[in-house]
Amino acid sequence: MAERVETLEVSTTVRSRRRSVPWARIVLGVFSGLVLLYLVAPVLIVIPMSFSAAKYLSFPPPGFSLQWYENFFSRADWTQATIQSIRVAVTVMVLATVIGVAASLALVRGSFPGKEVINLIIVSPLVVPSIIVAIAIYGLYVRLHLVQTFWGLVLAHTVLAIPYVIVNVTATLRGFDVRLEHAAQSLGANGWQTFRYVTLPLISPGIFAGAVFAFIASFDELIVALFIAGARGRTLPMRMFEGLRMEIDPTIAAVSSMLIVFSILVLASAELVRRRGRGESAG
Repeated sequence: MAERVETLEVSTTVRSRRRSVPWARIVLGVFSGLVLLYLVAPVLIVIPMSFSAAKYLSFPPPGFSLQWYENFFSRADWTQATIQSIRVAVTVMVLATVIGVAASLALVRGSFPGKEVINLIIVSPLVVPSIIVAIAIYGLYVRLHLVQTFWGLVLAHTVLAIPYVIVNVTATLRGFDVRLEHAAQSLGANGWQTFRYVTLPLISPGIFAGAVFAFIASFDELIVALFIAGARGRTLPMRMFEGLRMEIDPTIAAVSSMLIVFSILVLASAELVRRRGRGESAG
């Protein structure tokens, strides 16, 4: 009799848990959706404002117009700032990817004293506030006469972009099967051939993701550029900042919309490459 009572209690508890689980999932889903909507709401407002027919920022837009996109492509200050940002970001992407891949290989495969400390120093720009990094770089560049120079801005952005490459490539290397390299070397491949034909193709998704993040980190960086670039090397984020500080120019909404779409496409392509690389390595 007592065993039957205990069995009934256990079954009742299991049923109550089964009934409570869907409600918990529903509440969690609703809460997550509200948080996501709160984060995405500004984006949903900026994009319609970029097509506004008004002469100032207004929501909802009184009419549909492409005037602010035309204003962006027809004004030299906007286009020159965009070209400067692309030049800097592409150069930073190349430098940060080469240095980051080499540093990742050394940190993962190498064995030398102080490796953990060096790793923390390299990744520190991810956690140190940008204003502190900007002041430190500016103090150094004044002595080296690199303020308001193209390569000064590139080197500063490279310091900020390298950690993104290291994080992505290191994660790929830690999941890499070293036995594949040993097999290639046992078949007569030297160190460079092993890296070129075995290691590099398998870690290429991580390299591509790191390069994408390095490009975005440089293209979107503002604080360091304000200290280093100057008026002659003005980047697109600097031009947007000036547009918000000096005037309320609706062209900023058009630029923001294009950057949102561009970031989504770039990150989506990086995710597709990462999944494809994971599938190939699993196969």
